[in-house]
Amino acid sequence: MSVKLLRRLFTVDQYYKMLEAGVLTENERVELIRGEIVKMSPIGIHHSACVKRLNELFFLRLAKTVTVGIQDPVRLNDNSEPEPDIALLQQRPDFYRTQHPQPEDVFLLIEVSDTTVKYDQEVKIPLYAENNIVEVWLVNLPQKCLEVYRQPTANGYEIVQTFKSGETVTIQGLPNFTFTVDEILGD
Repeated sequence: MSVKLLRRLFTVDQYYKMLEAGVLTENERVELIRGEIVKMSPIGIHHSACVKRLNELFFLRLAKTVTVGIQDPVRLNDNSEPEPDIALLQQRPDFYRTQHPQPEDVFLLIEVSDTTVKYDQEVKIPLYAENNIVEVWLVNLPQKCLEVYRQPTANGYEIVQTFKSGETVTIQGLPNFTFTVDEILGD
């Protein structure tokens, strides 16, 4: 006989009230996924280096074109506010001071995965598709490749491509900028 556990799901507004009340702190590595507060994995050295490399790469090439968000929240809907490793966003004069970016503000979200590949592929990327994030990159460090997800539907992304060393990739919403997989993955 199996026992079904009941879960208490939260909205983004309730999530922020917990932060204001001190139930959660700003230093806790958590994000809200489908109403559940999910503890994020510790950031490993390879993951951290890749995020820094991408930050510099995008800042140097796209500084006058996009706002680069690093591990900042993106409000997908009323019950999900993940913190992707990199977000390339529409530029706004207020730098999103009045609200976190929403799906229509996003050119590209990037998840850098070393120990969380399966979670990112099975939970976060489908969530991004359901919320119409037009393009997602998964930097798959264990497989040394870049997975590119495009054309979101309610059932996932229609186009999924894998790029390896020696290949190039272009951001769909920024077609004038090309990057090599080697630049993205580093050594």
